[in-house]
Amino acid sequence: MTYDQDKLELRELIENWVMWRDAGFWEKFRTVWHDDGRMMATWTQGTADEFIEMNKQGWAKGVSILHFLGGFTCEIKGDRAITQTKMTISQRGEVHGVLVDVVCTGRFHDFLEKRDGKWGMCLRQPIYEKDRMDLVTPGEMVELDAAVLESFPVGYRHLAYLQSKVGYPVKKDMPGLKGPEVEALYQTGQTWLAGNSINWAGHNWGK
Repeated sequence: MTYDQDKLELRELIENWVMWRDAGFWEKFRTVWHDDGRMMATWTQGTADEFIEMNKQGWAKGVSILHFLGGFTCEIKGDRAITQTKMTISQRGEVHGVLVDVVCTGRFHDFLEKRDGKWGMCLRQPIYEKDRMDLVTPGEMVELDAAVLESFPVGYRHLAYLQSKVGYPVKKDMPGLKGPEVEALYQTGQTWLAGNSINWAGHNWGK
């Protein structure tokens, strides 16, 4: 298979992730992951199966999280790849009794591997660049707790505020546009492409 064919398959996999996850096509969604795949999100971190189960539970409770994709780039070395895809995460929910939309802009930073001729996702670590909170109904107002808001990283503090108010324990050290967390992620990506084992968030992949 040529580099361009691999790149096309990887892009299709990334698009399928969003389409199938947001539509709730859970059996199809599972096929984009390898068995040791893990998802790192602000509101949950775990295996692909655990992520699917958490999403099902969220859907049942009325949690609304959607995604939109933009530009895409990839690095491929042999049977390993790193992809980055511009994205937005949009979540709707109530904050202090007021319905809001939070939109977070960032990138999906993905670790992928071809096994038995098939690309699959081993690790998805989003990068959270900036976000904002909008009122769904014009004219309403919501007063945020400044101390709580500022306790979260700047790249996803409004998203974290909303998610914490609907009951999720939010991880506070996710990579942002700048800083040691994102630099460590980039370095881990290069280690992966070099064919070496990696450790991310206490979990190992590779040799």
